[in-house]
Amino acid sequence: MLRNTTITEDLVPPGAKIDKRNLELLEKAYHTLLEAIGEDADRQGLRRTPVRAARALEFLTQGYRQNLDDIINDAIFDSEASEIILVKDIELYSLCEHHLLPFIGRAHVAYIPNGKVIGLSKVARIVDVYARRLQIQENLTTQIAESLMSCLEPAGVAVVVEAKHLCMMMRGVEKQNSVMKTSCLLGSFKDDARTRSEFLSLLKE
Repeated sequence: MLRNTTITEDLVPPGAKIDKRNLELLEKAYHTLLEAIGEDADRQGLRRTPVRAARALEFLTQGYRQNLDDIINDAIFDSEASEIILVKDIELYSLCEHHLLPFIGRAHVAYIPNGKVIGLSKVARIVDVYARRLQIQENLTTQIAESLMSCLEPAGVAVVVEAKHLCMMMRGVEKQNSVMKTSCLLGSFKDDARTRSEFLSLLKE
């Protein structure tokens, strides 16, 4: 029998937009899942697992409930900078949309200003907005690049994502050391071989 567990705001991770009805639906789903795999969902160690798991999934998918304009929050500034700006090694954690298992890695995001620059932390926040959704890495890479291109209108944007996928490591072919790399090049990074070469050189440093 499903225990009645009240989900209150202090139980939800910071940054998540609360939808109590959906959290309650998730809790019931996790309770059903535990029973379906043969567990006793009412044993001591699992009594609060459905509500914990519901809160965790709410946090891990909060990108669906975030608005890019709110994330950027007017942090775009006039600048005369005209060379490549690169933010390397942005940690990312996402969920594979095929198996709901995590993939974990890093994003490298570069752009060439066209009169405007964006606050440094906002680059990482843009990565998180799209990573905190059910994803495939190919789409995630493109979404990051296109969103930065749209909001900043730079001369070019380049994004490289490298990640390990637990759906490939824990199940299926069980390859522990494989790394997937994806890229999206827009504007001058795509059209100008010298600019693209400079970006790739910066990645290696």
